[in-house]
Amino acid sequence: MRAWVAIGVTSLTASFSLAADLPERDLIDLPRPATHATFPEPDLTEVLLGQKLFYDPVLSGNKTIACATCHHPSLGTSDGMSLSIGDGGSGLGPARKLRDGETVGARIPRNAPALWNLGARDVTVMFHDGRVATDPTAPFGFQMPPDRPLPGPVDSVLAAQAMLPVLSAAEMAGQAGENPVADAVDKNDPFAAWALLAARVTAIPEYRQRFTTLNGSGTITMPDIANAIAAFIAYEFRAVNSPFDRYLAGDDTAMSAQAQQGMALFYGQAGCSGCHAGLLQSDQGFHAIGTPQIGPGKGGEVPYGDTGRHLVTGALVDFYRFRTPSLRNVTQTAPYGHAGAFATLTRMLLHHMGPIDSLMTYDRSQARLHPLPLNDFAALDDEVELLDIAAANELSGIDLEEAEMRAILAFLDALTDEASLHGRLGVPDSVPSGLAIDQP
Repeated sequence: MRAWVAIGVTSLTASFSLAADLPERDLIDLPRPATHATFPEPDLTEVLLGQKLFYDPVLSGNKTIACATCHHPSLGTSDGMSLSIGDGGSGLGPARKLRDGETVGARIPRNAPALWNLGARDVTVMFHDGRVATDPTAPFGFQMPPDRPLPGPVDSVLAAQAMLPVLSAAEMAGQAGENPVADAVDKNDPFAAWALLAARVTAIPEYRQRFTTLNGSGTITMPDIANAIAAFIAYEFRAVNSPFDRYLAGDDTAMSAQAQQGMALFYGQAGCSGCHAGLLQSDQGFHAIGTPQIGPGKGGEVPYGDTGRHLVTGALVDFYRFRTPSLRNVTQTAPYGHAGAFATLTRMLLHHMGPIDSLMTYDRSQARLHPLPLNDFAALDDEVELLDIAAANELSGIDLEEAEMRAILAFLDALTDEASLHGRLGVPDSVPSGLAIDQP
């Protein structure tokens, strides 16, 4: 891979004109509208239990960080940063700081993904690299990392995903020597770490009573906890009433003329729907589009690199491929890209227009990073790594006039469900552990 040379790295372009008339919906291959029927029927007892667990720091090794810390509704269910500070920090998003006396050896290596519609039945893959996925041939029906096998059945791929952040030293577990959960993770014993966390929850009377009400048993396992968190996310973070959904349901006035023109481009000549397809604007596939690599990376040919899907499959074809994100509420979820390299949606669209030029001339001031004494641009300073990212690019550029860009951006804005942005239940005032919770 490192022997690749810079051949074929220029963009292919095409241009076209923005039609003056509104598009005929019958001439565009549009998805069906998203509705509440897109999701499993919720058990509200489990949803309310999951709400408490989602915001409760009791699930982190040092009891200082919750799922909500990096996926807060006030920040679009992400945290507004390119790369997050997990364990060792306090506060939310841009205001997050290191706790007194704490040091962080590295940032969390990938952008915290938004949670919108992850509980939909159609969603089958999780994480930027798809390392958790629905797989009928896998134990309990879900593919997991080899060193993180499920200890028992879970209800959904979203619940399978919820099992893993608690095992990440940088995210929630903490460092070896700080707490028993981190020590178990350091010994590569996920079952022990999950059991310790389940025991913590079991020791809290309110949680024990809530789980007993839910399943008739006082026994609580980590899959039980993950199921409740997933039920909450699926219920809470739904974006199914955007102007686009109303348009698809038959209301021709739901979107502005500019957004409708952008929709015609998106599903037509601009080719956006080649990857952003389906009900939630994601083919759930993996594509290499030349996005800049910043931060510590997840590994690859160099430690500060991130070869994406290749780290899961080992296949050469998967170098630098990352999952296509859904675009629901996308205007609320900046920064963009697997490492959050692009600060605005306009910059992300410009990258799609000319990925190689964008990669090679990347403006590092776009990166939204907490000030830490770390080398966040090592991959971009490595010429061979940079050319490898460019050579793997699969995305042909496309020329857009300014009016066409604005139309596509207007369509992306029409994917915003305003009523969904603060969640359906909101942030609780307290959690059963009594620990402090993150408030906007």
